[in-house]
Amino acid sequence: MKKRNKILAICCGAAALGMALAVPVTMQAKEADTIADGVYIGNIYVGGMTEEEAVAAVDAYIAGAGEAELTLCAGERSVSVPAESLGITFSDMNVVKEAIDVGRSGNLIKRYKDKKDLEYGDKIIELELSVDSEAVSTLLEEKAQELNQEAVDNGLVREDGAFRIIKGAQGIEVNTQDSIAAIEDYISHEWTGGSAEIELVAEIVEPRGSEEELAQITDLLGSYTTNYSDSGSNRCTNISVAAGKINGTVLYPGEEFSVYETIGPLDGTNGYELAGAYENGQTVESYGGGVCQVSTTLYNAVILAELEVTQRSNHSMIVSYVKPSMDAAIAGDYKDLRFVNNYDIPIYIEGYTQGKNVYFNIFGHETRPANRVVTYESEVISQQDPGTQFVGTGDPAGYIGVAQGKHIGYVARLWKVVTVDGVEESREIYNKSTYNASPKIINVGTASADPNVSAVIGAALATGDEATIYAAVAPYVASATAIQAPVQETPPPTPEEQAIVGTVDESQVTGTDVPQEQPPVDQQPPADQGQNAPADGQ
Repeated sequence: MKKRNKILAICCGAAALGMALAVPVTMQAKEADTIADGVYIGNIYVGGMTEEEAVAAVDAYIAGAGEAELTLCAGERSVSVPAESLGITFSDMNVVKEAIDVGRSGNLIKRYKDKKDLEYGDKIIELELSVDSEAVSTLLEEKAQELNQEAVDNGLVREDGAFRIIKGAQGIEVNTQDSIAAIEDYISHEWTGGSAEIELVAEIVEPRGSEEELAQITDLLGSYTTNYSDSGSNRCTNISVAAGKINGTVLYPGEEFSVYETIGPLDGTNGYELAGAYENGQTVESYGGGVCQVSTTLYNAVILAELEVTQRSNHSMIVSYVKPSMDAAIAGDYKDLRFVNNYDIPIYIEGYTQGKNVYFNIFGHETRPANRVVTYESEVISQQDPGTQFVGTGDPAGYIGVAQGKHIGYVARLWKVVTVDGVEESREIYNKSTYNASPKIINVGTASADPNVSAVIGAALATGDEATIYAAVAPYVASATAIQAPVQETPPPTPEEQAIVGTVDESQVTGTDVPQEQPPVDQQPPADQGQNAPADGQ
């Protein structure tokens, strides 16, 4: 009887519940098609909607939310981006199904409870959105320059012959992968669809160069000087500007230095003037003409310091301020001087001009034996005299003018010689260079009212013989409106002399590489560094 009474009680309770849930047939049909009143998906009200209407409402919400402005923050820096740039999507259709099932899924008691809950408040189903990880990654890369704050390395400045450490500053760098995760989490669980700030994951970047490291920079590793006393004012300006841009560089272990990237761009806005430079075998006016002498002087200091040279190019034609194979040309982005600090501590590069000499000194911590001497010897393997070319012009008969000086062609190589206690330990070829020959060009006037005169001069030019041409022109020299006497050529050097004379560098300078005045006392190599001073340098 107890068991039967219990079953009867339950049946009675179910009957009573059934009476309480009794609804008209039309209402039951409507409820089967729509979501119960009071149901939200996130903050989207979907009560009374069909499944299709609820999906459309969520899609419209996401589309509108894509116009919201999101501020991505990294320390003190931030950028604002539209939410749509994160590739926000809604792909979990279960939330719509869950909304439809409120009050009608589960057992009888759950459905009854859902109904009662809706009588006392709203039912909110969490809306989980997702972002496109690749889109976020691309966005963070594009905004890296605005978000990241580069560390300012601890530096050095050399004043009155002594070094002074300049304190750097910490930097901030966004951690892309962790920041993607942080954005995904915020959009999925916290974002309400409006403008908001999202804190990215960023890391502190410490400046390079501790005081202990920089304090070790005390020794002169390599030094070189060239002279430009015959240069015009514009070329002098260019040399000074370029040397100043290199001066004070601290190069850390394993770091590569580029002269072109450091001194460029070579234009008027960067302080450069028009001066002579080589271009396609000709001397032309170009912004920055003369900077090759800066890179050449630095190159010789670099090889004396025995830094690792990773890129070096010789000029197309010979220059006068160093011996063959000792030059380093700069041209566009295809000829550059690059080298790596292969020491274990930082090095300091000092560059300056004084008395129309350009100086470069490389300081670091000397680890090479004091009895070991490094020198470099230039050797001319062959040379080519291009001769003289006479060109007829529309100038008056009798005019003779030199349009271009002669450039002897050379094939040369540079030897690195190491001696220990005065005894040669090694001799190896360090580089090879080929310099193009370019003829001396002399313009000869052929214009005359008498066609016979023009014919005589033209016939002489056709022979190509210098004596014949001068003889044909000589009778008319006095009547020419502009006269320029032929330039006497300096005989080419012998291989034994190993010196370049009568040549034109990239700005038509014929200066020597032997300095006419010495640098200040504090710039002189210390006694134990003498082995690194080149024969024609300081």
